[in-house]
Amino acid sequence: MFRSRWTMPAILILLHVYVGVTLIPYLPLNGFGRLLAGLLLALSCYLVPLGFRSRSLEKPWLAWAGLLAMGIFSSLAVLSVVRGVVIAVLMLFPDNLSDAVIERSAEAVIGLVLLFTVLGVFNARRIAKVVEVELPVENLPAALEGFTIVQISDIHVGPTIHRPYIAGIVGRVNSLEADVVAVTGDLVDGSVRQLAEHIQPLAGLKGRYGVYVVTGNHEYYSGALEWVEHLKTMGLRVLLNEHVVISHNDAELVLAGITDYSAGMFVPQHKSDPHAAIRGAPDSVPRILLAHQPRSAKLAAEAGFDVQLSGHTHGGQFWPWMHFVRFQQPWVAGIHRLGKLCVYISRGTGYWGPPIRFGAPSEITRIRLIASHR
Repeated sequence: MFRSRWTMPAILILLHVYVGVTLIPYLPLNGFGRLLAGLLLALSCYLVPLGFRSRSLEKPWLAWAGLLAMGIFSSLAVLSVVRGVVIAVLMLFPDNLSDAVIERSAEAVIGLVLLFTVLGVFNARRIAKVVEVELPVENLPAALEGFTIVQISDIHVGPTIHRPYIAGIVGRVNSLEADVVAVTGDLVDGSVRQLAEHIQPLAGLKGRYGVYVVTGNHEYYSGALEWVEHLKTMGLRVLLNEHVVISHNDAELVLAGITDYSAGMFVPQHKSDPHAAIRGAPDSVPRILLAHQPRSAKLAAEAGFDVQLSGHTHGGQFWPWMHFVRFQQPWVAGIHRLGKLCVYISRGTGYWGPPIRFGAPSEITRIRLIASHR
């Protein structure tokens, strides 16, 4: 217990010490400047743990400070380690390593962290842009050619994402006049009591044939059963391993939704089940599945779905974390194939944790179904 309790704080302290020792002496600072840099690192060491507890903080400014510190120090630590590796390699070739290289590289780290932070905050806080996607479906009836689904995902209403941000998303989605609006999980990071007011604008989402929601893992961290009931009172249809049949231009389409891949660990009766979701559906019609995590694709393909819409990954959200998503998920973002199953993974419409997006812009996705010519 003692070891696990102190492991993360010890790692965090050591990383801050490493950054201070390897960067501060090589920056063009006088004595006061170095003292100030050291104090800023000490403040970061205090604030970063607060970012992990941001949901429970009653002061919004403190949550903002902690989450920003998480994002800034993430970039600072990674770039400092990369710089250290490069310098270690250059030490094998002393003619290529000079004081100027060491000093300029330290300044470059600070410059890149500032760039990542400023652009990242701007990208995260703006309302997501619309991304146009065409998804090929085998044997798609001509009557369903061009059927539109607007997908939003991973909004993460919580410590830094509140009502005005949500209202902006709703306005942009409704301007697209979709046949169906699909919300593929991770709507919230907090309880109904904390966030009911802020999520309320989602009640204004409009789709010709309705608005459909599936749960993500963060709903289960936040009280999924209570959230499911609350979303229903808002007029949103939550699909819990079930489907609806949509009639459009004298043709039919099955829209199914499953609970999050890990839901059964939190609520046993919510165990994710694509086969149950499609049970009793008509044959020989297109079958679309809403599934929060991409790794549901294998079971979705076995169940006979044609399309799976997912989120969860955020596209990595900011560098370098997009390169680590593949350790947990089969794909990071975009269109992928698994047999006849076409999978689309949204980079997410909001963000989680640090209010930073760099290299993985948020999106509101307008999907058009088209006939596959494979």
